[in-house]
Amino acid sequence: MSSLRLSLTETEIEALPAEDVLRWASEEFGERLCLSCSWQKQSSVLVHMISELELDVDIVELDTQLFFRESYETRERLVERYGLSLIVPDVITIAEQHKLEGPNLWETSPDRCCHIRKVEPLLSALEPYDAWVSGIRREQSPSRASAKKVERSERYGVWKIQPLADWSEKDVWRYIMANDIPYNPLHDVGYRSIGCIPCTRPTRPDEEERAGRWAGSDKLECGIHVEDSSDRGGR
Repeated sequence: MSSLRLSLTETEIEALPAEDVLRWASEEFGERLCLSCSWQKQSSVLVHMISELELDVDIVELDTQLFFRESYETRERLVERYGLSLIVPDVITIAEQHKLEGPNLWETSPDRCCHIRKVEPLLSALEPYDAWVSGIRREQSPSRASAKKVERSERYGVWKIQPLADWSEKDVWRYIMANDIPYNPLHDVGYRSIGCIPCTRPTRPDEEERAGRWAGSDKLECGIHVEDSSDRGGR
């Protein structure tokens, strides 16, 4: 849609439960709405909600080719259960990245690695869309504490729809268990937030939910939810 005006105000959308946010977004944007998934627990919740609500929403898989085996197995279980057809953006192979950027870029420049393997593919994938559903929650980390259920991303030129923004981690698990939804088994062994193999470790109970991502560095985000496009993709 060319207009930046929405049918509901930000305040009205904030008051809606997650299911109603998704219904509204589907009515508002139609076929120009997509959901991105990386097969963590929020992906399981949103895929189930969309299925239960019988919404026709494109599913974009952000596959870095560095996911855990369990993440890919979770994807397959969700695809089978909900009959998903995935859109997978192109990303260069690990071998190509080694040639162009040097070996193990995730160690020497994790921001650059994330930019190549996540940000650039997402920029391409979002071109046909006006709105993008994400599983961001405010409780996950300080960098996400101000997330809204709907906000404009000038970087991507879309509306970001974040139906779970006000959910706690306990809310996510209650919903998964109540609906018997397939989820990533790494969550059961201390991986409260799951990304790529080289950059993810389990967390302790006293740590923030995303403390296991890029542990030991000051990096908090992969970059796809950062609005500054000058970013951190440089060498």
